[in-house]
Amino acid sequence: MQDKLPRARAPRVIAIANQKGGVGKTTTAINLGTALAAIKQKVVIVDLDPQGNASTGLGVPPSARGLTVFDLIVGDDRFADALTPTVVPGLSIIPSDVLLSGAELELANDNRRSYKLKRSIEDYVSDTRREPIDYILIDCPPSLNVLTVNALTASDSILVPLQCEFFALEGLTQLLKTVERVRGHLNSKLDIQGLVLTMYDGRNNLSAEVAADVREHFGDKVYKTMIPRNVRVSEAPSVGKPVLLYDLNCSGSKAYVALAKEVVRQERDRKAQEEGEPA
Repeated sequence: MQDKLPRARAPRVIAIANQKGGVGKTTTAINLGTALAAIKQKVVIVDLDPQGNASTGLGVPPSARGLTVFDLIVGDDRFADALTPTVVPGLSIIPSDVLLSGAELELANDNRRSYKLKRSIEDYVSDTRREPIDYILIDCPPSLNVLTVNALTASDSILVPLQCEFFALEGLTQLLKTVERVRGHLNSKLDIQGLVLTMYDGRNNLSAEVAADVREHFGDKVYKTMIPRNVRVSEAPSVGKPVLLYDLNCSGSKAYVALAKEVVRQERDRKAQEEGEPA
């Protein structure tokens, strides 16, 4: 009788979410995923936005998208079969397209609709033949709909990008209430991974005031790294590349590498705490 294959380590599943648009969710998913891959982590991004911007920004045009996340949550296709390589070594994506905008209607009469993505990820993670994965990052749409609920139900934690502008905290209360509802009814383990301040402009007093306000409210849940407002970060998606491949030495690239190191350190400390060992 053959020995069982060793079980591959379970990835950390992180939903990147904020119902406000334009705060840098997709930019964070693309570039945090790339930075994690650059420091030798294996990463999968799930593009859960019907606009498919994470797919495009990682060099996967519509013509190269076979199975998509729509096929996982509406159909019965396997997570592993939808994995698509990107321009970044060590980083794969489950792509998206406009079909995903019809998911809510397709799932309207399904009593288990909130668990579709969770089931797909769990089936993949339980497969002993799969490649080891360290992180699954879910790029959520800018709304609190069935897709975002699927992401929160499937995730270990939520990472919230917050733009350093006047209305940064507007809507965050509603998002946190949604997290509490999901925790109470669908996913008791869901935690706040952290808040990351984006589009920070050191020349602007308002950015500093917003950053100070957010840190006062949320303390050590706010990452030390702030993502600067940087034209190279904005330009990179137009050529289908993350900023680390577009301009490694720009301030945006350096910030995302620093953020990735914080996330990995956070995960190491969490595991050490769970195992009762010093970090």
